[in-house]
Amino acid sequence: MIDHQYKHSELTGRIIGCAMEVHKQIGNGFQEVIYQRALSIELDLAGIEHKREFVMPVYYRQQLIGKRRVDFLIEDILAVELKAVIQLEDVHLAQAINYLEAYNLEIGLLINFGSRSLQFKRVSNNKFKPLP
Repeated sequence: MIDHQYKHSELTGRIIGCAMEVHKQIGNGFQEVIYQRALSIELDLAGIEHKREFVMPVYYRQQLIGKRRVDFLIEDILAVELKAVIQLEDVHLAQAINYLEAYNLEIGLLINFGSRSLQFKRVSNNKFKPLP
């Protein structure tokens, strides 16, 4: 799971490992919130600093237009969006990328617990602007 061509590959690999453990233990068929709670426990056990349901502002032309809760903000650098659907679709990937752009985060993960096998995608924000 670690591929150094991806930024933060070691961290994303560890998160994916935690998600795999959750899926192995409880399988598919639960609501997203159940996986969110279980993944939080696994992240704690792995020593990965995270904030669950972190409220992040959304701006348009430097004006606050709303707020959105990201499922997990990991170490203040990476967003993790969870799903519990039978199959990931393009709309889920687009949503994850939109969140990265709205939050100005460079890297994220989209993880789906709803299928028989865990599904995950690393996503990146091509519009990322490093802060000074």
